[in-house]
Amino acid sequence: MTRSDLVEELAARFSQLTLRDAEFAVKAILEAMNDALVRGHRIEIRGFGSFSVNYRAPRMGRNPRSGESVAIPEKRVPHFKPGKALREAVDQRTAELSQTTPN
Repeated sequence: MTRSDLVEELAARFSQLTLRDAEFAVKAILEAMNDALVRGHRIEIRGFGSFSVNYRAPRMGRNPRSGESVAIPEKRVPHFKPGKALREAVDQRTAELSQTTPN
């Protein structure tokens, strides 16, 4: 699902929202999440999952083309951990699909 798909789905579910209002709402939520992660905060959405920032220590890597060692600096990266309800829903749906699909 893309951002525009999300906007369309939101506008379809809530008829009082125009497409423009739905787009504004999605943009505001994503910007708020972005700002929180940039500040190093953790975001938790019950039943969905949590977003946090993970630290990756500096390390030595290898250039696959030349084989030479390359120093990779430390960095902080966003991380998503799905909640229990989301994991179970995905697992259940995947199991249902595998039962209906012919081998």
